[in-house]
Amino acid sequence: MIFKIPIAWLQLKYEKNRLLVGIAGISFAVVLMFMQLGFRSALFDSAVRLHTSLQGDIFLISPRSTSLIAMLSFSSRRLYQTLAFPEVEFVTPIYLGFAQWKNPQNPIYWRNIHIIGFEIKYPVFDLVGLQLYQQNLQNPDVVLFDKNSRPEFGEVAQSFHQYGLVQTEIDNRATGIRAISTIGLFELGTSFGVDGNLMTSDVNFLRIFSQRQSNEIDLGMIKVKPGTNIDLFKQKIQKYLPDDVRVFSKLELIEFEKAYWMNSTAIGFIFDLGVGMGLIVGIVFVYQILYTNVSDNLSEYATLKAIGYTQRYLINHILKQALILAFFGYIPGLFIASILYKIARGATLLPIKMESTRSGLILILTFVMCFISGAIALNKLRAVDPADIFD
Repeated sequence: MIFKIPIAWLQLKYEKNRLLVGIAGISFAVVLMFMQLGFRSALFDSAVRLHTSLQGDIFLISPRSTSLIAMLSFSSRRLYQTLAFPEVEFVTPIYLGFAQWKNPQNPIYWRNIHIIGFEIKYPVFDLVGLQLYQQNLQNPDVVLFDKNSRPEFGEVAQSFHQYGLVQTEIDNRATGIRAISTIGLFELGTSFGVDGNLMTSDVNFLRIFSQRQSNEIDLGMIKVKPGTNIDLFKQKIQKYLPDDVRVFSKLELIEFEKAYWMNSTAIGFIFDLGVGMGLIVGIVFVYQILYTNVSDNLSEYATLKAIGYTQRYLINHILKQALILAFFGYIPGLFIASILYKIARGATLLPIKMESTRSGLILILTFVMCFISGAIALNKLRAVDPADIFD
């Protein structure tokens, strides 16, 4: 059996320092792309956590609402009008608002917290821990605390496990401070717009936000009966209701939220720009390695041309070097990014995790990046003329 000598690899490793610098540069570019796409994905995943947990099929919002953190109220009459359809199993209003939470352990510290109010007689959300305490929310001035909220809100989960109750105060600024008690925990999580969450009944929500009227709701949820064609039923509601509300399916509501963060804020653009910058950095590093390699070995390449090796052979040789650099740069980049994901997840409480689809995408981008660098470096090789070299 005849084994081909791996000339591309031998030539790369001949200059070990140059090879290590090239691999380090590619790894840096790979890590940069991983982090940008990871934060971008975490942005979208965290923004729609609440939407994903909703147990309804059709949703109503105000036409002036732009996202979960910028909801404007509309009349609950629109929601209850949909009860005229036999396809509806039940409807329920959802109230959303921000207020100041006082840290129970450090009373001088106040922080904005997101408060969600709903009718506790219905299964509105599918969240870990919620069903265990949901019926207890009928008591006055009680809330459930999101145990995945940021630590700046205090050691609420630890105190609850120790004492079974955590007392503090809420200030919605419009009507002043109100004492509340945390009687349970649930799991939702933070996002780029929300640092912490509280769940309570619609009655308790309106006690906290006493300036709000009960018919001013932020989100209307409609649960349809089994077997109902949701898309067709959504169209019926759109024709039935006036244009002072917008009608979404659950998937459309999720996409509506994602579109806000992608198109209406600078965050989505910044992450996309970061991926592009990572590609450019990688292309520059690989190009410098390959260009220098070709320049230092011009006479050897000219000799190969002179003895009959084709231009295609030499091009394949350079491209092989580019692919080798891509492979050896990707592996440490993947390893480092996995570690940084874990660190970032612990520091920000955002759902940053390594996904196989993202790993595959970055691998493809790495090969494309190195292939482009190789293609640019070939300009030097194409200009090689044995007659000029040995003149």
